[in-house]
Amino acid sequence: MTAHAPSWFDTAFEGQRVMVILRGRPPAQTVELCHRAWDLGITQVEVPVQSPDAVPSLVAAVAAGAERGHGVGAGTVTTLDQLNEVAEIGVSFTVAPGLDDDVVRWSQEHGLPHLPGVSTPSEIQRAVRHGLGWVKAFPASVLGTGWFTAMRGPFPTLRTVATGGMTVATVVEYRDAGARVVSLGSALDDPAQVEELARLLG
Repeated sequence: MTAHAPSWFDTAFEGQRVMVILRGRPPAQTVELCHRAWDLGITQVEVPVQSPDAVPSLVAAVAAGAERGHGVGAGTVTTLDQLNEVAEIGVSFTVAPGLDDDVVRWSQEHGLPHLPGVSTPSEIQRAVRHGLGWVKAFPASVLGTGWFTAMRGPFPTLRTVATGGMTVATVVEYRDAGARVVSLGSALDDPAQVEELARLLG
């Protein structure tokens, strides 16, 4: 079966250095930070749905994105029930902390791009067998930059998104090590990091 995710993420992340994760915020604040990201030129925003009370924030973000012409992804999607729910909401992609074969297959069958989390060569090999060209390296701050450099040897075509413990100050370091994109969590809440991010992306 042909995977949909690689070509979609190739296009979605083209020219992008970072993506944004907006976890645990109420709908109004989530939408406000979405606009802040889009205004900075960050096109990919993820809203995790680790619990049911996070779903309204995702719904609000998807609606705001539709008005701006941007898709929004759902994060921490680990079950088929969650996949069905966020697909109905209209997300553009999903992200998971780990690699679940059933979740990957469902995503491929329904044409919903999925970014699974990996931290070992064995998990990467499973992702490659599924036809995935992009994975989320998690937790990136624990894995360290050396992990990204090492994985480029046996998996030279694999594209990774560094997630977990990342800050604006570490974007260049992790990209230089081999990460194609770096996910930022709290950066948009910090005026100093927003200013630094604007310089980085400018």
